[in-house]
Amino acid sequence: VLSSSLPRLVREFVAQNNTTQIKHVIQILSQEFALSQHPHSRKGGLIGLAACSIALGKDSGLYLKELIEPVLTCFNDADSRLRYYACEALYNIVKVARGSVLPHFNVLFDGLSKLAADPDPNVKSGSELLDRLLKDIVTESNQFDLVGFIPLLRERIYSNNQYARQFIISWILVLESVPDINLLDYLPEILDGLFQILGDNSKEIRKMCEVALGEFLKEIKKNPSSVKFAEMANILVIHCQAADDLIQLTAMCWMREFIQLAGRVMLPYSSGILTAVLPCLSYDDRKKNIKEVANVCNQSLMKLVIPEDDEMDEAKQSMTLLAEPTSEESLSKPEAASSVWKDITALNQPLSFLCSSERIQVTLNLDGIVQVLDCHLHDTSIGMMTRIAVLKWLYHLYIKTPRKMFRHTDSLFPILLRTLSDESDEVILKDLEVLAEIASSPAGQTEDPSASDSSDVRLAPHLELHVPARTNQLSSSGTKGLECSPSTPTMNSYFYKFMINLLKRFSSERKLLETRGAFIIRQLCLLLNAENIFHSMADILLREEDLKFASTMVHTLNTILLTSSELFQLRNQLKDLKTPESRNLFCCLYRSWCHNPVTTVSLCFLTQNYKHAYDLIQKFGDLEVTVDFLTEVDKLVQLIECPIFTYLRLQLLDVKNNPYLIKALYGLLMLLPQSSAFQLLSHRLQCVPNPELMQECTKPSSGFKRTTASNIDYTELLQHFEKVQNKHLEARHQRAGRAEQLDRRVVL
Repeated sequence: VLSSSLPRLVREFVAQNNTTQIKHVIQILSQEFALSQHPHSRKGGLIGLAACSIALGKDSGLYLKELIEPVLTCFNDADSRLRYYACEALYNIVKVARGSVLPHFNVLFDGLSKLAADPDPNVKSGSELLDRLLKDIVTESNQFDLVGFIPLLRERIYSNNQYARQFIISWILVLESVPDINLLDYLPEILDGLFQILGDNSKEIRKMCEVALGEFLKEIKKNPSSVKFAEMANILVIHCQAADDLIQLTAMCWMREFIQLAGRVMLPYSSGILTAVLPCLSYDDRKKNIKEVANVCNQSLMKLVIPEDDEMDEAKQSMTLLAEPTSEESLSKPEAASSVWKDITALNQPLSFLCSSERIQVTLNLDGIVQVLDCHLHDTSIGMMTRIAVLKWLYHLYIKTPRKMFRHTDSLFPILLRTLSDESDEVILKDLEVLAEIASSPAGQTEDPSASDSSDVRLAPHLELHVPARTNQLSSSGTKGLECSPSTPTMNSYFYKFMINLLKRFSSERKLLETRGAFIIRQLCLLLNAENIFHSMADILLREEDLKFASTMVHTLNTILLTSSELFQLRNQLKDLKTPESRNLFCCLYRSWCHNPVTTVSLCFLTQNYKHAYDLIQKFGDLEVTVDFLTEVDKLVQLIECPIFTYLRLQLLDVKNNPYLIKALYGLLMLLPQSSAFQLLSHRLQCVPNPELMQECTKPSSGFKRTTASNIDYTELLQHFEKVQNKHLEARHQRAGRAEQLDRRVVL
């Protein structure tokens, strides 16, 4: 009946234009057959509906709702054979109606997406035939309702079923290939779902998704002006932190293109981007590709920060093109930097101005960036390359936006100082560059420099380094040892603070001083003014209460001064004391060098103050001669044989004008026990050409003049030396007394 009578009956109704009877026939087929409780009736109903559609021909479009709904209901039938018949029936209905089914596309797509995951192979095969037919219809039509379809696609794209995912991707590829359908406008709606599918276990599905994302990226590069970069920025930030390597690499590649194409439009999202990118910089060779792309992202993002970002006032900020992320959307805590970046509301309009040469005005979210950088510096688990990148960012920000960055300096300063204890020399070098920029930038200058000088000395008493008052507290001879030399560049208010805290760190971490102290100070002398560094450190050490540390620190500074190539110019400045500035520096250094008797003598040798050196050595007889003391004398003798004191050894040839040099060296010889250093110095003195040395020393030497140092009161300096050494002697006795008391307690 269904194969012969029903089509003839329907065609007669069509010829009569009897829509009422046609609807009546469809209703009977639907209600009494297709939706029947009996399986055979349902099968018959499906066949009847298909036959009815064929009989209707081009008029079937008028009755599609009535024809399709009962068939779609049968897609959920428990009997796999009925589901197959439903696929077959719908295929015939769609084949006849063609483009007329497009208004019903969403319900058809919904039904097909369920059948794509059907366990029965016959049903799945039937659904694939129907799917291909529907794709052909969409491809050849220009009336597809993309706006109405996107919500359904956005919902279905999060399916976890492999077949459903494959079905979704296949449709995205089809829609992408249709010239009249601009799926790129709606990419923000489905991009997250695509990255989710990219992590599927099936290689085939992953490959399909890669192709789809690759096509989208090609389209973005061709038409950047129509891309809503801002709406997708945070989606990429999330997936750049994915555990799956393919997802992370793909997202990172997209991020690289976004930064290069959108430029400063990406700046408001810098905090999130850095949160995702920075950890990747420390990946090993197993993730080399991700590391390389992340490095490009990092470098490209850094270039977007310009000096104008430091000058943008509040009025300009209120008129920026893109809104700066709010405090709720930005990182509120350092711990949040490693978590998934929160979504930020962005503009819904495409960035049609991207091709314009006019500069885009956006707000740099500096607070968020600094918070992320600070968080990564605090994280001890991050790799060396990440720490270097963080420090490069801080340096770059201090160069490009110094005024705004100095608002964060007080919070960054402690972690920057702690980073000096890093295991990597490269990290320490970059850290020193940042600290040097902070200490020398004009933006860090305050009206009252002394305000910051003592701001960091209110810590634990055992770590405290007392800061000398910034007044002329020396003798009335004209030297101003506590003031910066007028010949050196003026440092900002953070310079002295930096010196205080650096010495404080050396005091609390003696291992740092022993292993990296010289390295740190030498690098600082390259980055900053060496005279300022030595002047300020001597200034601070002058009032240091921990005398043992002061002696150790002075010895370290003296070794650097005498041996480092970085200090060549400063040594030349001190060698002749020709200027008031050099004499001022000598007096300042001398007063702190008095914490260590042997270094004081070496400073006198460097500055060619040989008579004063001889006078000092005469005082050594009143000091407590310890093994450490003799070891330092031994090192000084070794140092005299080095190239740095070549001029001193040559002056031994001029006995007439340098008698006190020879007497000073003989004084050192008399201090030494019979050792290799004794033999070395003894052999050197045997080379002195004048055999009647001691007689010559008693005669006044008209040639020995030090007019350049005539303003220095050496008597006062010698008294200061005695005073400091008495303090050291008293401190040693106190330490010995405490040790004795401790031993008694242990015995008891």
